[in-house]
Amino acid sequence: MKPKRPVPPARRALIPGLLAVSMAGPAQAADLLTITRDALEHNTALASARAEFSSVEAGRDVARGDLLPQVTASGQVTHDRQYERQRSALSGAGGGDDHYNSAGISLEATQALYDARDSAELDQAEREIDRQTFRLAATEQQVLIDVASAYFDILRAHEILEARRAQERAIGRQLEQAREQFDVGLIAITEVEEARARFDQSRAERIAAESNLQVSFEALERLTGERYESIEALQEGMPVTPPEPASRTAWVDLAMDHNPLVLAAEAGVEVSRSGLDIARAQRLPVVEAFASYDYADTDQDGVEGHSSASQVGARVSLPLYTGGRTSAGIRRSTYALEASQYDFEDQRRQTVQQVRSLFTQVSNDVATVEARAQAIVSNQSALDATRAGYEVGTRNIVDVLNAEQNLYDAVADHADARFDYVINLLTLRQQSGTLDVAAIEALDDWLAEDRGVSLSLPGADGARDRYDEAMDIGDPPRPAS
Repeated sequence: MKPKRPVPPARRALIPGLLAVSMAGPAQAADLLTITRDALEHNTALASARAEFSSVEAGRDVARGDLLPQVTASGQVTHDRQYERQRSALSGAGGGDDHYNSAGISLEATQALYDARDSAELDQAEREIDRQTFRLAATEQQVLIDVASAYFDILRAHEILEARRAQERAIGRQLEQAREQFDVGLIAITEVEEARARFDQSRAERIAAESNLQVSFEALERLTGERYESIEALQEGMPVTPPEPASRTAWVDLAMDHNPLVLAAEAGVEVSRSGLDIARAQRLPVVEAFASYDYADTDQDGVEGHSSASQVGARVSLPLYTGGRTSAGIRRSTYALEASQYDFEDQRRQTVQQVRSLFTQVSNDVATVEARAQAIVSNQSALDATRAGYEVGTRNIVDVLNAEQNLYDAVADHADARFDYVINLLTLRQQSGTLDVAAIEALDDWLAEDRGVSLSLPGADGARDRYDEAMDIGDPPRPAS
């Protein structure tokens, strides 16, 4: 059972029901942790990264194979035709035509004793696995932040939609009152037109908010491959506190030690360094031991039996001149190493800048959320005062409409501020390399099991529609056996 937190006074001051979410049973509403696990299992970008990691891992076995014994076998069967038209000047004898078959097999085994190139290629394969490990971790963290962002964007869109619906209802009532007052001659037609114009604007804002909510649900579906009819809402009492640790330098230090993109870029330097070792190894000798066996048999006229031969020894090969290819390869690998070092430095600087900016943003979000909550209270008081002034004739209908607009804008701005804080805090953890499922689970505890945000999509009654067909991309690929 998720903990229930007390609602701050500023939130209790809201109009009752203003930000109420759609009610849905606990069995129907999916929580953030469940959706995150769906994404980790079904997200296509993550599945691709995992397959890429397995491919790179298999590359190490390919490189290792060149250092292990190599055994080759070959054989051939031939039919020979020999035509002899020469005669001996002394005896007059001449050779005759001959047709015969021959067969032979050959076996050879080699074992590298010293091969700097193959050893460097194996080392590069190991370094490539290190880099791919960090890239996979980065992809996993990106999926976590994408899912959380999409989830809270739905809740954001829903709260804004509820504010716009309440705004439309309030201005609609104001329009009806204005019409009634005009009918009895209390106000001019201009005030009715002002109310109608503001009502039309509020209706357009409500329609746009409904569209944003549907788009938000579809964005979440793209990440997981699953359709969610309802998701759990965020509790009003979720704490909005400064990031911990409270030092910007501490967050930067975390990022330098744990950010997977920084670590992947650093591993990329080692991959390029191994590439330079491979290029330099082209100038070194290769020493290998070998053993071979050859067998041949033929039915040629005048030849009986078979022949066989075997060899055991060691051989050395050394490239003396390759047309400048080796030197050019060394230069190319040197520049590639230099480029990877600059890439690492660029990634490091970029991460430092992002962590610093996010820390500042999250710290400001805390004050912004508090200020936005107070703005709701202030605008509610202003609206009440404006309505009272309108009733006694000191304020006009435009003042009332403006005050209502300001109130519902304040409600929408507060929703924006709350969810900006949540997403920015998660992004800060992502950039510092500390975002994981445990962090998502801690945030999931602040979701309300008894309240859900739902959206009715075409085909919700179970019938298959064009939307379902468009999302059906077939079965996922299966790894080769």
